[in-house]
Amino acid sequence: MSDMTIASIRTTLLRVPWPDTPWLKGHAFGETRNLLVLDVETKGGIAGMGYLFSFRPGLRTIAAALEETILPRVIGKDATAVEAIWNDLWRATVTYNRGGIVTMAMSVLDIALWDAVGKRAGLPLHRLWGHFRSRIPAYGSGCFRGSGGDGMIAKALHYKSLGYKAIKMQVAHTNNLAADVDNVRRMREALGPEIDIMIDVNQGWTADVAIQMGRKFEPYDIYWLEEPVPADDFKGYMRVAEALSMRVVGGETHFTRFDLRPFFENPRVPILQPDPMRGGFTDLRKTAVLAETWGLLLAPHLFPELNVQLLASIPNGLWIEEMGLANDLFVDRVPVVDGMITAPERPGHGLAFKPEILRDCRV
Repeated sequence: MSDMTIASIRTTLLRVPWPDTPWLKGHAFGETRNLLVLDVETKGGIAGMGYLFSFRPGLRTIAAALEETILPRVIGKDATAVEAIWNDLWRATVTYNRGGIVTMAMSVLDIALWDAVGKRAGLPLHRLWGHFRSRIPAYGSGCFRGSGGDGMIAKALHYKSLGYKAIKMQVAHTNNLAADVDNVRRMREALGPEIDIMIDVNQGWTADVAIQMGRKFEPYDIYWLEEPVPADDFKGYMRVAEALSMRVVGGETHFTRFDLRPFFENPRVPILQPDPMRGGFTDLRKTAVLAETWGLLLAPHLFPELNVQLLASIPNGLWIEEMGLANDLFVDRVPVVDGMITAPERPGHGLAFKPEILRDCRV
C-alpha cells in the first residue's frame, strides 16, 4: 500500500494563447486562457493534479488564498481523507468564505486529491464512484453573441455537421432585444426542427424582461432558457419559471450545494448546472444526490474533461457542455464523437497537461 501522506503541493499559473480557430470568434474571455494548476505529491509517490480555468482576472488571488489559508492545513494529512479535508477547510474558513475565492482554492485541491485517490485505486473516478454509463450526450456551446447572428449560426451549423443534436447560443448584453428575437428565429430556420436550441442570457435581464423575451422565443421550440436573471435573484428565477412553458435553468455561478439550496426547496428549475470549480468534485457529487432526490437533472457548467467523470457515475446526468476551450491543452483529450462523449478509463480523472504547455506558458 502506498503511503498517501501529502508531502508537498505545488501551484503553477499558466497564460496560454487561444488556438487559431474560427470557432472561438466572438468570445469575451481576453487574449489568453488563464489557468491555475495544482499538483499534490504523496510520500508514496502517487501524485494528483487539479486545475482552475478562469475567464476573468483573479488566479493570483486564489494562489495567495491557497498559500495562506489552505496548504498549511493540508500538508501531512492523508490524501485519501478527501471528505475530512473538505469539511475541515470549510469550517476553518467559514467566517470569510462560504463562496468565492477560498472556495475555488478548496476546489482545485479537491480535484487533485480525487485524482490521486483514483490513481491509487487504479480506477477512473467514474468507476471509483460507482459507474452508471460510459457515453453522455454533449451540446455544442459557445455560439457567442460577439460573433453576431451570422457567426452564431455558422458555429451552430458546424456543430450540426459534427453530429451534435443540440447547440447553445447567447442573447442579451447587446441592448437590442429585437435583434435577439431575430437571431433566435434565424437560428431555428437554419438548423431545422431536429436540433435542440438552448439560449444563454448570462444573467442579462430582469425577471420581467426575461418573461417578455421568453414568450417571444417560445414559437421557436427552445429547449431551455439559461441564467435569465442575476444569480442571487432566486425569486426572479421562480417568477420566470412559473410564467414560461420552456425550461428555465441555471446554477453555474452558484457556489456549493448550500448556495443552490433555494432551487431544491422550490424545485421549479428542472436542470441545474453546477460548476466543479465552485465546490470541487466532493460538493458536485453531493449536489447530484440532492438533485436526484428532488427529481432534478444535472448538466454541469463547461469543463467536459472533468464533468464526464461525474456524469458517467450518476443516474440523473443529462448533458455535457462542449465549447472547445481546452481541447489543445491535454496529452489525452476527451473528444466528442457524433455528439457523444465517452468517459475515459485512465486512473483518476485521466488528464495531464502537455509538457510544452507547462514549460512555455508558465507565468
